Amino acid sequence: MVAHQTGPINRSHQFAAGKGSESKVKLIFSLLMAFATFGCETSDVKRTGESRIGRPDAESWDVIITLTNEGAKRAVIRSGHLEKYNKQQYILLDQNVDADFFNKKEIYTTNLISNIAEVDEEEDFMVAIGDVVVVSDSGVTLFTDTLSWDNVREKVFTNDSVVFITENQDTLYGIGFESDVELNNWKILKPTGVFHEDKDEK
Repeated sequence: MVAHQTGPINRSHQFAAGKGSESKVKLIFSLLMAFATFGCETSDVKRTGESRIGRPDAESWDVIITLTNEGAKRAVIRSGHLEKYNKQQYILLDQNVDADFFNKKEIYTTNLISNIAEVDEEEDFMVAIGDVVVVSDSGVTLFTDTLSWDNVREKVFTNDSVVFITENQDTLYGIGFESDVELNNWKILKPTGVFHEDKDEK
């Protein structure tokens, strides 16, 4: 509530009025203040009575989106549901994310699946979240909880625990991972263990 303070009355301009007229003036002023306050409180509410704050600008189901870099196709991402937020330039994929990645020549290199993914359109950046599995065409496999993909730098990385299976079926364990998208040049930042696949001697 805003308090209004009035100054002293200039008696040379005072008109002859009774108490009834003064009460009417006060009543009209009070009603105007009430309407002004009501208008301020309802300015952020749609005519339907529902606020749009926090809601997506667009939704779609069973979607396929393509991400490019310098005109070349670098990723094709499928999801059961998409929410798009225009102001934040943000896309949420929250159902069964399945993404194929391609090299500069648009040749398929790796596949990623996760529970959900977040795409930053302005930064050209994606974060896969939940049960992330990446399989390359060379036969290596990465398991982790989250994985970030930087389309500009053409890198994938995570600070979470990882399990990495090599072409020779050796299983490496660690925390933190960095690689190119093809999973050819990779490193585990903090290795914690290794399991070598036994091979039958002939």
